[in-house]
Amino acid sequence: MWNVILDAFLDTLIVFPFLLVIYILIEFVEHRTTFTRNHKILQGNLAPLIGSATGLIPQCGFSVMAAKLYDKGLIRTGTLLAVLLATSDEAFIILLSSGTAAAAIMPLVVIKLFVGVGVGYLVNFIFTAEKLADAGLEEIHAYSCGREHEGHSDIKVFLVNPLLHSLLIAFYLLIVNLVFGFVIDAVGEDKIAASMIGGAYFQPFITSLIGLIPNCASSAVITGTYIHGGITFGSCVAGLCSNAGLGLVVLFKNTKKLKRNILFVLTLYLVSVIVGLVVNAVMLACNLI
Repeated sequence: MWNVILDAFLDTLIVFPFLLVIYILIEFVEHRTTFTRNHKILQGNLAPLIGSATGLIPQCGFSVMAAKLYDKGLIRTGTLLAVLLATSDEAFIILLSSGTAAAAIMPLVVIKLFVGVGVGYLVNFIFTAEKLADAGLEEIHAYSCGREHEGHSDIKVFLVNPLLHSLLIAFYLLIVNLVFGFVIDAVGEDKIAASMIGGAYFQPFITSLIGLIPNCASSAVITGTYIHGGITFGSCVAGLCSNAGLGLVVLFKNTKKLKRNILFVLTLYLVSVIVGLVVNAVMLACNLI
């Protein structure tokens, strides 16, 4: 028992410095990012591509920014979907800090970029007549997880906030490490691997549902579970495609557009499930799982 707890703690402790450094860097990037002045780059023909590329940047701040721009009529529906589908919240950071599982980052990036761009262009093509509003003077920043920076000191923004966020993600990872440590100790890795393969066509339905939870814990749990071998890569992709962070929360603040918001959720869920099933099917056909 104590060996499991010690191993889980050490595994989490090794990851923590990487989390802190990356979150500090992200704060610098997000603090200086605003698309309201240059909103036209998200209105042209390259909008879904740029939106997907932007969504790939770790943290949910960009999905929040995109949702705000969409509510103001400054970007199109397909462009917002491109950002939401590409968003992975904490996933890339956790994978990068995990060691061997970091190899999954590139295929994950390629798949999510392809899905975001594809769905974005398709939806914009369907809603060709969608009209956009003129931008106002207000700037909309891509703040981490929706946190506002105005009125905060540099120490709080660039050190305290990343430290607290790193501790929170480390806590989630510690819980995942503990759970899998006790399960593996009690059941054995062989039985876990067998159950994982058998659920390749069922897992995407569950992970996509978990991914819709607007909290960084969902991406941490999905990614941590994949690292420990609890789910397939396709199931991980499904959960991370639906993981739009707090972008959905921003949309649901507009209670007058409830049907529209529900349709966004259903679209994210269905697309994510389909993507997960396809990836799992290809990997099974290639004997990769």
